[in-house]
Amino acid sequence: MGRRWDGPLKKSSDYVYTIPKSHKRGMRVDGWIFADDVLIESIRNDNAPEQVANVATLPGIIGASKAMPDIHWGYGFPIGGVAAMDPEDGVISPGGVGYDINCGVRLLKTNLEENRVRDNVKNLINRMFDNVPAGVGRESRVKLDKGELEETLDYGVEWAVENGYGWEQDLKRIEDNGRMESADSHKVSRKAKDRGAPQLGTLGGGNHFLEIQKVEKVFDEEMADSMDLEEGMITTMIHTGSRGCGHQIATDYIDKMEKAIRKYNIDLPDKQLACAPFDSPEGQDYFSAMSCGANYAWTNRQLIMHWVRESFEQVFDEGAEDMDMEMIYDVCHNVAKKEEHEVNGKDQDVIVHRKGATRAFAPGRKEVPKKYRDVGQPVIIPGDMGTASYVMMGTENSMKRSWGSTCHGAGRTMSRTGARKKFRVNEIKEELAEKGIYVKAASNKVLKEESPGAYKDVNNVVEVTHNAGLSKVVAKLTPIGVMKG
Repeated sequence: MGRRWDGPLKKSSDYVYTIPKSHKRGMRVDGWIFADDVLIESIRNDNAPEQVANVATLPGIIGASKAMPDIHWGYGFPIGGVAAMDPEDGVISPGGVGYDINCGVRLLKTNLEENRVRDNVKNLINRMFDNVPAGVGRESRVKLDKGELEETLDYGVEWAVENGYGWEQDLKRIEDNGRMESADSHKVSRKAKDRGAPQLGTLGGGNHFLEIQKVEKVFDEEMADSMDLEEGMITTMIHTGSRGCGHQIATDYIDKMEKAIRKYNIDLPDKQLACAPFDSPEGQDYFSAMSCGANYAWTNRQLIMHWVRESFEQVFDEGAEDMDMEMIYDVCHNVAKKEEHEVNGKDQDVIVHRKGATRAFAPGRKEVPKKYRDVGQPVIIPGDMGTASYVMMGTENSMKRSWGSTCHGAGRTMSRTGARKKFRVNEIKEELAEKGIYVKAASNKVLKEESPGAYKDVNNVVEVTHNAGLSKVVAKLTPIGVMKG
């Protein structure tokens, strides 16, 4: 986390604070931060607005450097940062995607009654712990050879479904159908492949989790109906990303981009913004490798979902189909994509970086699955451990204001080190137990780092997101059981 930011922030509308491009040399556009008066104080406290201003210096940036209400300090770009670049004269930056390429969230529904799940929640979480490898160093149940891993990187979830991990209909409920076609496994290093091979189908650690939840409240009946969501329903949320494979892809290409900025004479206020022109060999190679990381992450969540379904089958002695364990949707929140957006009244391709930000496309967009096309793209916003999560929908307003983007979670207010010093494991478990939540973690260290007290109030973040029109709140989910890596 950085120091407190004391630069200029003008409240330009109810939920937008502007950093004028006059703030620092090299800014090509203004910075926009979506927040309210409460959130803006915590945002100032970790200096993340300076990163918003830094992103505004990147060549080819269009409109403004934007940040969601859950913004906090990150590598180069703030977490919660959104930036669109002109593909002809703009750049692509690994810092605008992050180390955990396609970290994302998946939501499944069931037809099980709440009491039945509560009575079995400990058994269910423990069974999931047995079936889904979690924590640092845990290896997958799947052993991949070189060819299989490269198929995963190139074809994503198609590989998983063809090999019996999941249902054909799953593909239609995933952003990009679980495959970025720009992927090319030849652009991924041997080291990244070696790190990825033993980890496919593992949860990992940090803020990643599996959570059994209840639909606590529905705010929009029409949109909830389109997703077959109803109050009292039991759901499962999966939050994880591309593991060591994505991390190594980022590491490899950040190194290459640091050389590229010298080659292309790109002047940056922070070397963590290292980038290359999108249409350069370095830019295209990174885009292809990053796409592989995204495909790996979707496949990772697919295998985990398959084993979650198995866990329910083992505990409740029913088939996953009989329990209606359909996927509602899967969204990623660390990625760069080539998308068509309206710029100065005309539709054109732009390269949208979303780092700790979720795509939130409006009704009618071809990228939205047919099931949801009339209402908008589902958005899944995980809370921190023991608090609420939300389902939202993309809006026309988000297309105009934020390149079809919205928040991705609560957002940290405290470093992991700070959280370890402040919070105690027994107190965390007792607090969750009082709320009726069973938690099991691979380590006590993770429990302390992920304490709810280390995060912003997700209810506040979602309220601002909704009121700013970046996405519309549909339903609130509360946890019954939590598995942490």
